[in-house]
Amino acid sequence: MKTEGIDGTERFLSPGKGRGLKATKHFKVGDLVFACPAYTYVLTVNERGGHCESCFTRREGLSKCGKCKQAYYCNVECQREDWPMHKLECSAMCAYGENWCPSETVRLVARIILKQKCQTERTPSERVLTLRELEAHLDKLDNEKNEMNDTDIAALHHFYSRHLDFPDNAALTELFAQVNCNGFTIEDEELSHLGSAVFPDVALMNHSCSPNVIVTYKGTVAEVRAVQDISPEEEIFNSYIDLLYPTEDRIERLRDSYFFTCDCKECTSRSKDKAKMEIRQKLSSPPEEEEIKQMVMYARNVIEEFRRAKHYKNILHHELLEICELSLEKMGSIFAETNVYMLHMMYQAMGVCLYMQDWDGAMKYGEKIIQPYSVHYPPYSLNVASMYLKLGRLYLGLEKRTQGVKALKKALAIMDVAHGKDHPYIAEIKKEMEEQK
Repeated sequence: MKTEGIDGTERFLSPGKGRGLKATKHFKVGDLVFACPAYTYVLTVNERGGHCESCFTRREGLSKCGKCKQAYYCNVECQREDWPMHKLECSAMCAYGENWCPSETVRLVARIILKQKCQTERTPSERVLTLRELEAHLDKLDNEKNEMNDTDIAALHHFYSRHLDFPDNAALTELFAQVNCNGFTIEDEELSHLGSAVFPDVALMNHSCSPNVIVTYKGTVAEVRAVQDISPEEEIFNSYIDLLYPTEDRIERLRDSYFFTCDCKECTSRSKDKAKMEIRQKLSSPPEEEEIKQMVMYARNVIEEFRRAKHYKNILHHELLEICELSLEKMGSIFAETNVYMLHMMYQAMGVCLYMQDWDGAMKYGEKIIQPYSVHYPPYSLNVASMYLKLGRLYLGLEKRTQGVKALKKALAIMDVAHGKDHPYIAEIKKEMEEQK
């Protein structure tokens, strides 16, 4: 495939940022800027049986692979299309049984290696940037990241050596670094993790904490839509990270994961930081600056503690909920309920309640979260849409029909722009609302 470019856009050298993507025509809010099929992708193991391994369609009655009995498909066509990639894992899963446990990144890299051997021409995913051009930042990796790469390379050899010829270790190190820095998480309408993929053309876009486009997924295709009006010659910016947090946290996350310091207008103005770090009103005496600093440090530590605790095999869900409740009580002595660290732990608590089927508990947390989310996030945020969706579905399940339909309508107002009016998720939500009549 020859270099075709993407209509309405152009690759260019962005001042101070390196290569980037700019508009060559006007895009208005909601316009599809471009779509990009995945170079390669992998469905997360937890979603097997609920989604087709090939097209990621969510449906009941999927047919399982007759050999490994673990991969599921819509039909024979989907199974046939996925076979070149699935055969990498099919025999291995049979051979290893319960001991088959490569990480999602390892599974994705195995598929990239196979695709590179079969596909020598440029693919439809590489109209403006090839996979081999993706940044690896090898010179910026610290010991921890290098050790993670080494672990992944060892796992790749362990699980795939019978079915795949590998490049040398230097090439593998670079490939893992490229995927870690440029890989995408495919998520559903509630932002649940469905899988991982590589979209080279989407990776060309630079980051801004005030992005003018948003990336959503239709199956295994990434769709990039305008969430601000974009003029010709204007750079197209995506966001690489969750934008809930204050400037200092965002800058730290971007440096750690993507190796640059953000200087977007949101980071230079810090215009939302005061609201995001709201202190409780009506305290007998305002907290000292040092007290606030100490509480911020505690908040960051408890967020990390909770993230790790979720992966402990023996931890019980009521113990996770207790971590959330105790941290909210402590932070609430200084922080307002609209403070983003409070919101973070409320969101985690809501997730635990949903898992435990404590619908009333989940609803109470969701109701506290939704309004501050609408203030802290940019317009047309998927985080806000997914929270309205979760709340709407909770209300309907608890027979609060009026509140449920109202919340779903607010989710749809955002999703019409972010996902496009013809997205299957929107049809599903409209059907849910119809069923309430």
